Amino acid sequence: MTSPTALPLMHSDSELAAMFATQRKAFAGNPMPPAAQRRQWLATLREALLADQQRLIEAIDADFAGRSADETLLAELLPAVQGIRHAERHLRRWMRPARRTVGLAFQPASARVLYQPLGVVGIIVPWNYPLFLAIGPLTCALAAGNRVMLKLSESTPATGLALKALLERVFPDDLVSVVLGEVEVGQAFARLPFDHLLFTGATSVGRQVMLAAAQNLTPVTLELGGKSPAIVSACVPLASAAERIAFGKALNAGQTCVAPDYVLVPRARLGAFCDAYRNAVRRLYPRIADNPDYSAIINPRQLQRLQHLLDDARDKGAQVIDLYPDEVRQGRRLPPQLLLKVNDGMLVMQDEIFGPLLPVVPYDSLDGALDYINQRPRPLALYYFGYDRAEQEQVLQHSHSGGVCLNDTLLQVAQDDLPFGGIGPSGMGHYHGHDGFLTFSKAKAVLAKQRLNAARLIYPPYGKALQRLVYKLFIR
Repeated sequence: MTSPTALPLMHSDSELAAMFATQRKAFAGNPMPPAAQRRQWLATLREALLADQQRLIEAIDADFAGRSADETLLAELLPAVQGIRHAERHLRRWMRPARRTVGLAFQPASARVLYQPLGVVGIIVPWNYPLFLAIGPLTCALAAGNRVMLKLSESTPATGLALKALLERVFPDDLVSVVLGEVEVGQAFARLPFDHLLFTGATSVGRQVMLAAAQNLTPVTLELGGKSPAIVSACVPLASAAERIAFGKALNAGQTCVAPDYVLVPRARLGAFCDAYRNAVRRLYPRIADNPDYSAIINPRQLQRLQHLLDDARDKGAQVIDLYPDEVRQGRRLPPQLLLKVNDGMLVMQDEIFGPLLPVVPYDSLDGALDYINQRPRPLALYYFGYDRAEQEQVLQHSHSGGVCLNDTLLQVAQDDLPFGGIGPSGMGHYHGHDGFLTFSKAKAVLAKQRLNAARLIYPPYGKALQRLVYKLFIR
């Protein structure tokens, strides 16, 4: 399948406004879709994904000019389909109003929380996992009963066209609509007065999205990224830790928002870790150049950016270890590489790498490793490798990150019953599973009183004996 080099500028501001108005009108006509209807939407989406899976695999492969079909199955289709099934199974319970207690002073009354759809939701999808990061939030928004507009990435045009065709085939445009186009279209999309806007992508772009949304007071969920660290403990078996870090770093050639960005290793184990990592990577990928299991960098601009990070690190004194020194590079498949002797003056230690480069930073104590992490912006993920329960708890209690995985990488994101979201520079808000349903719902507080009105006993005029008794009973 040949990927188009670019998407046409498909939507003007007026066309986007018209699409939004169509969805807003449809929502007004059905503001609280019943559970059966929502489950039907989810089942339709799941069946369409399964029917079109080969076409989607080929489209993603075309956009990357080499994306492992198994990686698309494992990291995109599998979690997307499982997330839909999870929502289908639990939707009725999520929708059930939650009973709350009423204070004695306000009796007789009842209280409950009603979960109501927000309205029209906007979702801006990145290029690194263009299927999963569209379907995941779409699932949550539909489960919550919303109408949805998706802006797909201009960097994955073949996938955008394939997913647009799929969604238009199974959903009316007043329920789900897909927007394609270049950066200008994305900017106009973010300016629409959505009832909620979810963006996944770079922190720098996230700031612009938040500014655009602020003009309409649109609430936002930002899934960004940052430099997610991995800590190797002083006594964990290195072969096991290195293999799990290698898998997390090399999947999709490191183009994953929760990939280990750098690894902290006890100083005495530095050389042994590098050897174990090299062995693990080469066992997973015996070769790189023509290996269909190893994905390419998405486009020449991203490849050039990664090469610039390498050149800058070398020029500033880093030791770069190419794990495949005898191979001639082909296309955009950039081999995994280790970087030693790194420092904060290097670009590779300042920005999220988003590629198969792994800086290794030595540390002398676990306290020192945590201090190193805590002096930097809070990451989307943190990984700790070690089986000592006290040390695990120390890491959990003395660090902040969007999520943590102990003794593995990436897998926390695939858990439908765990919230996914960043903290500070790595994002705000959560989705996945029940947390996604809550994000795209309004938790409406409902207090109900019937005929008996005990509250009238405290109405003015004030100073009555009964009022003084109320103060004595409840303000003490």
